[in-house]
Amino acid sequence: MLGKYLENVRKKSPLIHNITNYVTVNDVANILLAVGASPIMSDDPDDAVEITQICNGLNINIGTLNAHTIKGMFVSAEKSFELKHVNLLDPVGAGASKLRTDTAIKLMQKIKFDVIRGNSSEIKTLVLGAGTTHGVDADKADTVSDENLDFMVKFVKDFASSSGSIIALTGAIDLVADSQRCYVIRNGRPEMGKITGTGCQLSGLITAFIAAEKASPCAGRGTACGGGVNLLDATASGVCAMGLAGEIAFKNLKPDEGNSTYRNRIIDAIYNMTGKILDDGAKYEIR
Repeated sequence: MLGKYLENVRKKSPLIHNITNYVTVNDVANILLAVGASPIMSDDPDDAVEITQICNGLNINIGTLNAHTIKGMFVSAEKSFELKHVNLLDPVGAGASKLRTDTAIKLMQKIKFDVIRGNSSEIKTLVLGAGTTHGVDADKADTVSDENLDFMVKFVKDFASSSGSIIALTGAIDLVADSQRCYVIRNGRPEMGKITGTGCQLSGLITAFIAAEKASPCAGRGTACGGGVNLLDATASGVCAMGLAGEIAFKNLKPDEGNSTYRNRIIDAIYNMTGKILDDGAKYEIR
């Protein structure tokens, strides 16, 4: 059951360093507070390394890049990896521009990330080394569906194997995989795509889940240890929690409320979520 990973975040309250895009930075901070974690944001190279040292996990989001923040990403990732903290890469818009694609690929080449989370087009770009996306959204041709599900499950498992990272490919159907197992997750609402930043929030959320799990006895990078601790399961729990929050929030919307209120209700749903609520509402199978 996945609810225990949510409860673990509330118990451990990990401090998460976010180098994330300025479009959604406030929402990322608030969803981390809602789940019981603590957020801190720093992207200046002279500050970011020191901040990384006091944190439990690093969330790198390339949504709004410049030369200064790129340097901050690399030095922070190197320090976080050196300290054996958990690291997540969110390659926002990889494939939309050469700078985004090159930055994501170079980060992957230099640092071993525990989790890489992106939409189908972004993940495809990282696998191929080039690609195209519709802005920061996935192209329809890359969307995971029941028709191509077997192929996409193998695709994410293969990428997990070659990258050494857990792959969280999110969309209408979410896939969370290591080289051996893949969670096929069906939580969420299409209306979540009408809010800027639900993916960014999810990356922060996952980082908190895996940081809390890494702090547990005998936790390892990516694979289960003797005590059954597993970053794959923690990642899947974070993805289910976000999707379920979208469902709960949509159900609670009033007729005259729109995407602005919906955003707030998603954060509220995470704030009020318990392990039991997550266990009862998570919709997934493992392949």
